Amino acid sequence: MKTKVDISSAEEEKAKDEEIFITVSDALEYLFCPRFIFFMHCLGIAQREERRYKVLKGRELHESREKVNRDYVRKRLKCTRKEISVYLTSRGHHLKGEVDEVLFLEDGTAAPMDYKFAEWKKTVYRTHKYQAALYGLLIMEHYGVDVNRGYVCYTRSNHHVEEINLGGKDYKRAEQMVREILMIIQREYYPDGTKQKARCMDPAFRSKAMQN
Repeated sequence: MKTKVDISSAEEEKAKDEEIFITVSDALEYLFCPRFIFFMHCLGIAQREERRYKVLKGRELHESREKVNRDYVRKRLKCTRKEISVYLTSRGHHLKGEVDEVLFLEDGTAAPMDYKFAEWKKTVYRTHKYQAALYGLLIMEHYGVDVNRGYVCYTRSNHHVEEINLGGKDYKRAEQMVREILMIIQREYYPDGTKQKARCMDPAFRSKAMQN
């Protein structure tokens, strides 16, 4: 008679790890305030504005792709081809996300292109930079090509396209950020909030935040 084989706690933890995938959107929430990860994944509280944002971005994205001239992408960015709305996952990085566009460039590298329903403020915010880095991790693993830059199209500034340089430090920080998010979810601990306290008083989470 066969007996049930006990699984060690280490193996259970490994199995649990393999089932968890962090989305690129999770990482952006984490950058805004780490406690949002606790609210969403440990308490099951969704953001109220998330659905509205996705609807707005979806409409704007469709229009923007028509307005960002194909010749501009091909000539200015030296793009040989592109793939649109590419959903990628990585077990190794415990990461998943949908890239607006994956651009394949003349130098043999690739780059993510993300469309923002926003104005260009003459600065690249860290959320935009690390979003590009996280997409870069997914693209490199899936396609087996280097990604040393990303692009952001700011749709409310006449579709201004800005290049973001990506290096080893950016990728290491992106990987570390995913590990930190996994730790919050696995251990279900309440992390320190952002130094900008107003962020943790976001209407979507204010009532629950006041209870913790």
